[in-house]
Amino acid sequence: MSIKIRLAKTGKKNAPAYKVVVAQTRTKRNGKYLDILGDFNPTMGGKPVIDKAKLDEWVKKGALITDPVKKMIEGTYKYVKYNPKAEKSGDKEDKVVAVEE
Repeated sequence: MSIKIRLAKTGKKNAPAYKVVVAQTRTKRNGKYLDILGDFNPTMGGKPVIDKAKLDEWVKKGALITDPVKKMIEGTYKYVKYNPKAEKSGDKEDKVVAVEE
């Protein structure tokens, strides 16, 4: 059975937060995990916090890294925060509030 480094969702309904975890591929998204490598809170506009030593250790053991985690490690993710009031008014130009690169 293979092992993946992936995101586990935490937080509230409209304010998601994620843990970067090492888990078996057959477990559920928020199920049992082997180790926590870091966290990521996109609603606060924060950068991901990942323990590089643990990450390297699990990769040497043969853990596969998912695409979202790869993008976070490389720093190429884009976070777009939407304005819910703009959606109600139908004005598409005001939807994007902040874009981070």
